[in-house]
Amino acid sequence: MQNKTNEYSAFDFIEPVPQLHSSACKSIAFVIGWSLTLFPYLLAILFFFLYDFFIALTALGITYLATGIIRSKLRILSIPPMQLEFNYDDMQIARWYTAKHLCYEKIV
Repeated sequence: MQNKTNEYSAFDFIEPVPQLHSSACKSIAFVIGWSLTLFPYLLAILFFFLYDFFIALTALGITYLATGIIRSKLRILSIPPMQLEFNYDDMQIARWYTAKHLCYEKIV
């Protein structure tokens, strides 16, 4: 006798990462994604040339922590709750956030 249940697995409710259609929305997602990725390093390089190595290293640590907090907040705000345990890179988080909060396009 087979045990049949009406339960669904978590994979039945997975939404794909939204595809943005307008160029404005794509560029917004691109800027957000690259900002999350590169901002700590660019700021550390800037501080290295303006001040000192140790100040640049401190700035790298602080901005890396700050962008991690921002990345976490964007994940919680935009990715569906059933999918929060999956790994997403910065560009995917930016596309989720842009599609759900900034552009209001039809999510496909």
